[in-house]
Amino acid sequence: MKQATRFTVLVITAITASLLGQIRASELMVATSPDGRVRIEFSLRKVGSNPQVPHYRVMFADIEMIANSRLGIELEGGDLLGANCEVETVEVRSVHEEYTQITGKRSAVVANARELVVRLRETEKPNRRWEMDFRAYNDGAAFRYRFPKQSGWDNLAIASERTEFSFPSNSKAIALPLGGFTTSYENRYQHQPVSDLPKDQLIGLPMLIEYPAEKWAAVTEANMNEYAGMYLCQTGEGVMTTRLSPIPKEPGIAVRWALPHASPWRAILVGDRIGALVESDLVLNLSEPCQIKNVSWIKTGKTTFPWWNGFYEEAVPFKPGLNTATAKYYIDFCANSGIPYHSLDGLGNTAWYDGPIVPYEGADPTKPIQGLDLPEILEYAKTKHVQLRLWMNWKAAEAHMEKAFPQYREWGIEGVMLDFMDRDDQEMNRFIRKAVQLAADNRLTITLHGCPKPTGLERTYPNLLTHEAVMNLEYDKWDKIGITPDHELTVPFTRMLAGPLDFHQGSFRTVTPAEFKPRNDAPLVMGTPGRTLASYVVYQNHLSMVADYPSAYRGHPGLPVLAAIPTTWDDTKVLDARVGEFIVIARRSGTTWYIGAMTDGTARTLKVSLKFLGPGPLMSQLWFDDKAADHGLAQRNTQVTATDDLVLDLPAGGGALVQFVAPGDK
Repeated sequence: MKQATRFTVLVITAITASLLGQIRASELMVATSPDGRVRIEFSLRKVGSNPQVPHYRVMFADIEMIANSRLGIELEGGDLLGANCEVETVEVRSVHEEYTQITGKRSAVVANARELVVRLRETEKPNRRWEMDFRAYNDGAAFRYRFPKQSGWDNLAIASERTEFSFPSNSKAIALPLGGFTTSYENRYQHQPVSDLPKDQLIGLPMLIEYPAEKWAAVTEANMNEYAGMYLCQTGEGVMTTRLSPIPKEPGIAVRWALPHASPWRAILVGDRIGALVESDLVLNLSEPCQIKNVSWIKTGKTTFPWWNGFYEEAVPFKPGLNTATAKYYIDFCANSGIPYHSLDGLGNTAWYDGPIVPYEGADPTKPIQGLDLPEILEYAKTKHVQLRLWMNWKAAEAHMEKAFPQYREWGIEGVMLDFMDRDDQEMNRFIRKAVQLAADNRLTITLHGCPKPTGLERTYPNLLTHEAVMNLEYDKWDKIGITPDHELTVPFTRMLAGPLDFHQGSFRTVTPAEFKPRNDAPLVMGTPGRTLASYVVYQNHLSMVADYPSAYRGHPGLPVLAAIPTTWDDTKVLDARVGEFIVIARRSGTTWYIGAMTDGTARTLKVSLKFLGPGPLMSQLWFDDKAADHGLAQRNTQVTATDDLVLDLPAGGGALVQFVAPGDK
């Protein structure tokens, strides 16, 4: 597959202050989306004794999604860029992009927007010049700061941002509270009015906002490059103010970099149904185009992950663990089941490269633990047409990746997982980009665990297959509450809006919430077998796990179905959804559509329109929960057309998977 990217920017108008005279503080400068429904406005407004302070506002379908909110940057030493400004020039552009995407909701992406570029100057010394870019797409709005190099100002030092997001008093938030800037982005979501969010509580992104009249918005960021991760914190009733992750050894500074420089895009996804946000490509559209000339080597797929099941196994003639026999056993399972990748990770607190998982103490990630004959395993995997993936602590990568990644390519390793970053300050974001780029240079795919949310880097480097950054099924190993059905049905509308997510899927060892108890080996999961299958369509994950042990799958009717579900998609449509309650999502691979449906702890019957299928009769192959069936999973075939409705009866915590194929196809 060849990456095709086309980018065109057409300048429509350029209006300068010298031609218009001084632009008054009350004048609006506006970017409007191509369909006319989204508006992002810029104005200079009085704040206290300062008469010309930059503000923005976002409108959607004539509803105010974000009220006039302040813009500004606090520099090192306390200077405020944006205290008082004048507009020097205004430029309005049309933006058109078409590109293909491996790791996305659809393979062919078309993006159209209108862009407003406002060039500003401080009215008081040192009279620095700076710029704001505003874009309006049909599915959202975005803005960013740009800092040009100029006489007397050639280095940027940002202490914090004063960017505000002012939400209406009647709006509700689905928010991720976090305990600090050093976080793996793993917690449960809070559902409450925006104005009731605790003051000084850090909120991770994306943050979802519900408005009356069935309108939705979500705030996140895109195109992270040499900048600090953004969080929100309520500082006034309904007013959320940006907080930037500080540089670890400089707690008073968030960003240091040479000019010119730019912030990430502050993105606001909008829609008049929640599914529109899930379908949106806004984060990708705001990110840099692909930097890999030939992407034909990038292959998505499913992988084992023995750490999740605790290397548990039954009735085998060897002791399961970090050894050659176990690796070969898993490789056989992969070869027999159609799973392309096996992961070498860790057991207990021991990594496959014979050092503690945490903290990293200097072990060489090219030298396996004693008893793990890597050359023999690699040769065996090659004969079985299975490839290996290697886990490592990010500090092991930082210390050794310049040597290790070329070595992995020589060995035929498919990719790596980096873990335990637990930060998104400027230095960590620099490391992540460097590691992903170096992996691409060595034809390695990469996944991130213990990491910040995605910000669109998978467009720039599509070898970045997935991120964790979510409380997921690994918590069933130790958490008394565990991963509940309602949490699983909040994640698609919050964390997944930012990009691909890994959820440690695959177990058919399902129980009701009342039956659930955490355990490290062979963990239990809440739900049903149909729910497990559905999750592979519901969650956007291009390296989804088959995380349980081989004999847990052997003979299970769900395994061949699970293995055959695609890991890349050509289109995505949300057919019906309610946050925290249920979702019905359709994804297309080639000409074949799949539906994944999941419900919370309430049993429900969902009627699904099949209008999206197009003309011609198709066979629907439905996998659904049935306690009387083998392993609780039943299958039924029915001929359908686009004029039909599909009725899905989902038990409490249940789910269903549907595949649509032409009659006669398998």
